[in-house]
Amino acid sequence: MAAVPIQFSEALNLQQLGVPEASIKHGLTTMQSDKWIICVEPTQVSMIDLQNNAQITRRPIQAEAAIMNPASNILALRSGTTLQIFNLDAKAKLKSHTMTEPLVFWKWTSPSNLALVTASSVYHWAMVGDAAPVKVFDRHPSLGANTQIINYGVSPDGKWCLIGGISAGAGGRVNGNMQLYSMEKRVSQPLQGHAGSFASIKMAGRDDPAQVLVFHEQKADAPAGEPPKLFVMEIGRDPAKGAPFRLAPTTIPVPADAAADFPVSLVIDGKNDVAFMLTKMGYCYMFDIHSGKTMYRAKVTQETVFVTCPQETTGAVFGITVRSGRVFRIQLNGQALVPYITSTLRDNDLAIKVAGRLGLPGAENLYAAEFGRLISAGQVQEAARLVAASGSALRTPATIARFQQIPAEPGAPQPVFQYFSTLLESGKLNEQESIELAKPVLQQGRPQLMEKWLKDDKLTCSEQLGDLIMPSDTGMALSVYLRAECHAKAVNCFVQRGDYDKIVPYTTSVGFKMDYSSMLSQLLFNNPQGALDLAKGLVNAEGGPLIDIQATAEAFLSSNRVQETTAFLLEALKDNKQEHAYLQTKLLEINLIGGAPQVADAIMQNGILTHYDRPHIGKLCERAGMWQRAAEHYTDIADIKRVFKNSHQMNPEFVVSYFGKLNREQSIALLKDMMSRGPQNMQVCVEVAKKYHDELGSEDLIAVFENNKATEGLYYYLGSIVNVSEDAFVHFKYIQSACMLGQFKEAERVCRDSNIYVPEEVKEYLKNAKLPDPRPLIHVCDRYDFVDELTEYLYLNSLLQYIEVYVTKVSPTKTPMVAGKLFDLGANEDFIKRILMAVGSACPVDEMVEIAETRNRLRLLQPWLEARVATGSTEPGTHNALGKIYITLNRDPKAFLTNNMFYDPKVLGPYCESLDPSLAFVAYKKGAGDCDDQLIAISHTHGLYRDLAKYLVERQDLELWAKVLNKEDTEDGQEDPQRRQLIDQIVEWALPESTSADEVSCTVKAFMAADLPGELITLLERIILQGSDFSDNKNLQNLLILTSIRADATRVASYIDQLDNFDAKDIALICVSENHSLFEEAFSIYVKFSKPEFTQDKDDQVEMQVSAIGVLVDFLKDLDRAKAYASQVDEKPVWSRLGKAQLEEKCAADAIESFINAEDPSEYVKVCDEANEAEIWSEVIPFLLMARKTLQENLLDTEIIYAFAKTNNLTELEKFVNGPNVANIQNIGDRCFSEGLYHAAKVLFTNINNNSKLALCHIHLEEYREAVAAATKANNVSTWKHVCFACLRAGEFRLAATCGLEVIKYPDHVDEIVTYYSDLGHFPHLVSLFEQGIGLEDAHIGVFTELAILYTKHVPEKVMEHCKVFFSKLNVGKVVRACERARLYPPAVYLYMADKQCDNAVKVMMDRAPAFENDLFLDSVTKVRNNELMYKAVSFYLTMHPLLFTRLMEVLEEGIDHSRVVNQLKRTGDWALQVGQKYMQTVQKLNLSPVNEALNELYIEDEDYESLRKSIDSFNNFNMIALASKLSTHELLEFRRISAYVYRINKKWNHSIDLSKNDRMWKDCIDTANESTDPAIIEKLLRFFCETSEKECFCAALYTCFKHVSPDVVLELGWVNGYHHFVMPFFIQTFKQTHKRLDDLEHRTAPPEEEDNAQNEIAGTYGGLTGFGAGTLLIENGGGIPAPVPTSPAAGMQPDMSSFGVGMQANPGMGMPGMAPPGGMPQMGM
Repeated sequence: MAAVPIQFSEALNLQQLGVPEASIKHGLTTMQSDKWIICVEPTQVSMIDLQNNAQITRRPIQAEAAIMNPASNILALRSGTTLQIFNLDAKAKLKSHTMTEPLVFWKWTSPSNLALVTASSVYHWAMVGDAAPVKVFDRHPSLGANTQIINYGVSPDGKWCLIGGISAGAGGRVNGNMQLYSMEKRVSQPLQGHAGSFASIKMAGRDDPAQVLVFHEQKADAPAGEPPKLFVMEIGRDPAKGAPFRLAPTTIPVPADAAADFPVSLVIDGKNDVAFMLTKMGYCYMFDIHSGKTMYRAKVTQETVFVTCPQETTGAVFGITVRSGRVFRIQLNGQALVPYITSTLRDNDLAIKVAGRLGLPGAENLYAAEFGRLISAGQVQEAARLVAASGSALRTPATIARFQQIPAEPGAPQPVFQYFSTLLESGKLNEQESIELAKPVLQQGRPQLMEKWLKDDKLTCSEQLGDLIMPSDTGMALSVYLRAECHAKAVNCFVQRGDYDKIVPYTTSVGFKMDYSSMLSQLLFNNPQGALDLAKGLVNAEGGPLIDIQATAEAFLSSNRVQETTAFLLEALKDNKQEHAYLQTKLLEINLIGGAPQVADAIMQNGILTHYDRPHIGKLCERAGMWQRAAEHYTDIADIKRVFKNSHQMNPEFVVSYFGKLNREQSIALLKDMMSRGPQNMQVCVEVAKKYHDELGSEDLIAVFENNKATEGLYYYLGSIVNVSEDAFVHFKYIQSACMLGQFKEAERVCRDSNIYVPEEVKEYLKNAKLPDPRPLIHVCDRYDFVDELTEYLYLNSLLQYIEVYVTKVSPTKTPMVAGKLFDLGANEDFIKRILMAVGSACPVDEMVEIAETRNRLRLLQPWLEARVATGSTEPGTHNALGKIYITLNRDPKAFLTNNMFYDPKVLGPYCESLDPSLAFVAYKKGAGDCDDQLIAISHTHGLYRDLAKYLVERQDLELWAKVLNKEDTEDGQEDPQRRQLIDQIVEWALPESTSADEVSCTVKAFMAADLPGELITLLERIILQGSDFSDNKNLQNLLILTSIRADATRVASYIDQLDNFDAKDIALICVSENHSLFEEAFSIYVKFSKPEFTQDKDDQVEMQVSAIGVLVDFLKDLDRAKAYASQVDEKPVWSRLGKAQLEEKCAADAIESFINAEDPSEYVKVCDEANEAEIWSEVIPFLLMARKTLQENLLDTEIIYAFAKTNNLTELEKFVNGPNVANIQNIGDRCFSEGLYHAAKVLFTNINNNSKLALCHIHLEEYREAVAAATKANNVSTWKHVCFACLRAGEFRLAATCGLEVIKYPDHVDEIVTYYSDLGHFPHLVSLFEQGIGLEDAHIGVFTELAILYTKHVPEKVMEHCKVFFSKLNVGKVVRACERARLYPPAVYLYMADKQCDNAVKVMMDRAPAFENDLFLDSVTKVRNNELMYKAVSFYLTMHPLLFTRLMEVLEEGIDHSRVVNQLKRTGDWALQVGQKYMQTVQKLNLSPVNEALNELYIEDEDYESLRKSIDSFNNFNMIALASKLSTHELLEFRRISAYVYRINKKWNHSIDLSKNDRMWKDCIDTANESTDPAIIEKLLRFFCETSEKECFCAALYTCFKHVSPDVVLELGWVNGYHHFVMPFFIQTFKQTHKRLDDLEHRTAPPEEEDNAQNEIAGTYGGLTGFGAGTLLIENGGGIPAPVPTSPAAGMQPDMSSFGVGMQANPGMGMPGMAPPGGMPQMGM
């Protein structure tokens, strides 16, 4: 069968992924790009990631529709008119909006725009910013409300919109209408068709792309049978650029059986400029957009496609079929398109155009024939265009030759140039065309054309093209070589252009290998700077240096290029690696010794090198006079001290900073050394001490300065730290040094401001120093209260003026202490008075008075005190002292105590008590409350009660009252006599004399607060009842009654009768309180004040009456008395209050009567509750009817209905229910139902059409058919379930099945049905029910699943068939568990495999033998997710199926850890290793250690040394040393040889040679020694051959190990053992090689003839420094001749002549590497 031009394949199936069929339809399943498919399910949204193997993600999102952004993981959700957009990656809501009208269609037109279509308009919602949707245009009337929108699109330039929909037409046809809208012109054009789309195509002969509209047209009024047409027209083209592209409409070939078919989508393949149109009947049409022709038509599916989208990367089209959920993919089959057009369509013109445009095969013969025709006709230009359009079919050398053979017409360009011009216009020339075009262009000298074509990428670069251009333009040739990847020639171009720095990056980037050494050698003499640039690039290459740094530096230095050597080494050593330590040392050495120390200094200054030999460089720096650098490199203190002898030539800042690098001991030692060298170092030592005093310790630093008697240095050092130091020793030493240097002001400052020093220590030093200026001592003693010692020191040293200065200027507050000390020292009183008068008010009075009183000198202070008072002093201390003096002298003390306002009564009061108590009372009274305690005490002590009573009444201070009244009784229970005397004075004298209401009020409050009710009653009776100005005071009457209530309740009733002006309501409430319970008194108050003479307002009277009856019912609990009182007053509120009380006392009938008398329905709720409790249905009906007259409440009507039901009055019940009412019939129906009143309930449920409850009533009345009828009307799962169970219990299986089918439609109730049937044992009926259930239209997954479970229990033979037929509708997990419980393992394995749960399938097959099937197991085990199962499978096969183990491992080879498998085999046993030997040989190619070791063990056991040797050679990843050790004692020789071989390849040369010696394998010994390249090992072997007289082996060893044997050793052994003939070949070869090396050395070191004498001298100088020539390297005073340097044969290097010492080791006893010992030539080893 011939291939078709499209490729059709099914990508996946949505139903198999678990998407329900009901969700796979238009609006619920969307596919905006080839990345995601979104399916909206009832309770979740499923997202299928097509880029990740169709991985499905389900999220619990409630939405009506959802679409995913075509470019990113942004999901748009719609629910009603609400739209929300979420970023799934960021887990954040981006935007939200609520539309004014519902959406009918929406689509992402681009990653940044969402199109929204409503019934009337189209909106665009931009994702940028927070903007709301913007209205773009209104829908055309042709797309009315009856039109279903199925597509919407926006043109690539965003200026055109196309919306399309379908609607029902006449005769069952489906009409299509589209609307084309221009965003710029804001106009619409209606189109009659079903599908359309925008495309951007590249047109031949045009530079700009064409934006075309491709759409299907089929007019609604077209005659029957008229085929539809395809339109292709360009839109939006600027008229200035030319006419727009437009094709004539082409007819679409519709099959005869699809006359009523219509398109549902038209998708553009933008990659191939092809349009795919899919129809409702499943036909696919493929059109060529450039010609509008139909290229293919086929029916690809039997189902309707409702979603399509393009795959831009491949040009394919995806589609989804409705309900079945098949996701298919259609793509152009380019290989078959052109043959199909030519053979089936027979349209050669279309075939040529399509093949040329898309570059497809199949039209070669057509091209060739057409080309021949055009050439024969002389149409050169058309032929050239044909070749350009043919792709690669005609672009051959033969075609070029054909054009070259055509003669040129006069005045016209040559045909070949026309051909190339046409090709350049259409694209890029191939390699041969580029070369043929370049030849004439370069011959004509027009390289600028070549440059332009290369720049425009019109030529194919090749090595031959570059060779053509090279003579003309090196830069252009380089460009060609680079593009053609001719690396060697590109490097050559770089060299010719001098771009040496570009060579290495280029060769590294392209991976080109070349010999850089020879290139460097050539450049070194011709272009040193170029060589330097190249060398820098080589050492900086990615992946590491490409040259040997040491050898390159040697080469530079050998040419006397010190500057270039330095620059190169700086670049090469910039990474500062440890292995370059020697080169770093050499770099600094050649500059320090070579006369360029400033270069070395700059290098060390930058700090880029840190691994060089620091002591060596330090010595060189010291010799060069670079003292600072030398010091930086030394660590030994002796070297540092030596360098610092020149510290005066160093930068002081460096010296200071240098100490930061030393430890504490070194720093102290260096400071001592510097200080000992004289005062010139003192300043820098001080700076060091300042900066590092924390690290070095102030004590040690002070000791350094003191030991060198550097007091001035010590002073300056301590002066810099004393302000920040907290060391007392530092402060003391600073004070001491300041005093020693006469810096008394500085000493005074520290003594005054510092808080650190030890005051006793400083005080003693200053006292003993006897300074001429005692101010430092004054400050110390003043601050630390050494005032007595200071006063004594100054007084005894006759420094009286400093005493006066101290108390007047320094510390006046210390004057009392000074005066006290002067008193003790017996100083002159006049001097003391003078001091006091000089200090004046600055002296503290209290202390001064105290000191004077203790020394009985108080009168001495009288002038000073009076002077202070005269100056206006108000200090209490001053006036206290004067008062004491006046009281003592009896100078009118009472007047002073009364008039003076400034003394302290607390001071003078006690002072007066012993002299005159009355004066003390006056003083305390003056305290205005501050001395109340003292006043009370003195009054009690001296009997001043009347004065105290008067004082208390006048003070009006409740706290003071409390102090005198709140006194406890005496121990014998008697009242305190002092309080009684005071109270008598208050009642008899103080209060009657008062006319102030405030004083009376305060006194009464005081008595109340003191809890003296008896005394208070007496007091109040005297005020109120005995007549006074306060008799009618309401507050006092209230207080009297309240006091009697609390203290003497017997008086309350009489007070109520006698008093009329008190607060009746408040007093009554207090009487009925729990604390007093005076209910009768309260009732009397309410009755008294309810009378008109006391209460005029009628409402207030009723309120009093209600309160009165409240006392009777609430407190006295006398309902009979209350009923009599209610009858007496006959007021409705009173009856209502009585009814409530009766209701609370459960007297429901009496309460109903009272409420009827009160006409009060307010308590109808409680009345109903009590009536229900008392079951007085007949009695409550009148109350309810009374209440219903004024209230329209639900409860009233409900209770009336319930009362009718309880009294079985169904007639009245039905009449009331059918009449107007507000009853809650549902609730009362439920109540009747719960109480078994099914007939009444049936009436009620019938009234409200509650068929669910009605069905239950029928069940209880055993009316099953009526119950089923009611359930049918209710259509409620719960009702169906109850009726089903009832019918089942009654044996009505047919009715039960009818109900059960309705129940199992709901997944949540399936288990309950199964359980009920099972409990009753009706298993056949249960299976039959579910078998009927799977035939339901809306049967869900639970029905199929439960039927499968029932089959496992009751009909096991049907399980497998059921699982296979209905797998997609089963809950695999539940069915599998049921199968396992029933031991039906094959169905379980099938389900696991079908559900892709390969892990569980493998587990079942391993755990259950009947379930095992080898092919199925192998297919499953490769798909498991848990790799541990693979290893369990290994153990399973080893145990159960060892013969199949190799096949298992073939399957698992790619996904298993072979090392772990081998360990499993080892743990299983040796037989397991033998079983797995073939497997291990297969995987040994991975070179794994456990595999190699296991196979090697097997080979040893099998004595298969050939396989073992092959394994060791091929796979080296194992413990070779252990294997060699094991084989070294093997009984077979070949295995011992293998042991030696293993030691040899692991460089255990001695072990290998010893084994070979023991087996006399001399050749193995010689080969091993030669491979070791160790002269010592070779020498040892040679001596062994001499000792064992193996002359031939000795000679063979010399021949084999020639490059590694020292001639002196050979000479010695040949002379001692007489092997002259055997050693002669060795020496002949040695002399030949030595001679050749000398010749090469002379040739290399010969100076260039063109260099002048100055350069020779420089070269000689540096040669002498670095070991060149015959000069001696005088380093460390070493003597002798440089020793020859051994050459490494492996590296193939020349002898080392630059003193870099390649490959040499430092030899103890030698001065430098590579130098002879001081004794001259080394002795030979004889």
